[in-house]
Amino acid sequence: MILPIVAYGDGVLKKVGTPITKDYPNLDKLIENMFETMYNALGVGLAAPQIGLPIRLFVIDTSPFSEDDDLTAEEQNTLKDFKRVFINAKITKEEGDEWAFNEGCLSIPDVREDVFRHPKLNIEYVDENFNKHIEEFDGLIARVIQHEYDHIDGILFTDRLSAFKKRLIKSRLTNISKGKIDVDYRMRFPDQKKKR
Repeated sequence: MILPIVAYGDGVLKKVGTPITKDYPNLDKLIENMFETMYNALGVGLAAPQIGLPIRLFVIDTSPFSEDDDLTAEEQNTLKDFKRVFINAKITKEEGDEWAFNEGCLSIPDVREDVFRHPKLNIEYVDENFNKHIEEFDGLIARVIQHEYDHIDGILFTDRLSAFKKRLIKSRLTNISKGKIDVDYRMRFPDQKKKR
């Protein structure tokens, strides 16, 4: 089922997510719905707060990035095959010189800005079967993980912008929170409490 994506301005996007256990109600269905919702909105990642649930869960599928002709064949293959569920994730280390990448967010449609992030990270998490993983990621995969991880910590990519950039996009963010934007996917807007 395709779920409405929570728009900028909704308080759930600012909450730090709560860890969940393997007996979380209908977890398999929730994960399936999150992937379906993400694909419908042409996203590469979706965190539970973006569908109104303040829990530590996010899903990622970087295959759309694999079509970038500027990448090596190895990079394209890595991105094409990367589809994961992250539950109760904890980034334990970020390293390397921060680099800028133009980011967007399904909860903040039509706003894209350069965000600086570390190129490499170590992360601990459990998957959909509650198997524990301790892994290192770099490049675009690390960036997508950091973006989605921010969501479960109540941080939006716009929070990482300079005060000047925030002022430049303030009216656009206000319009999003009021539902004054056209999107090609279902959204829930905080000021109007309606779904489209």
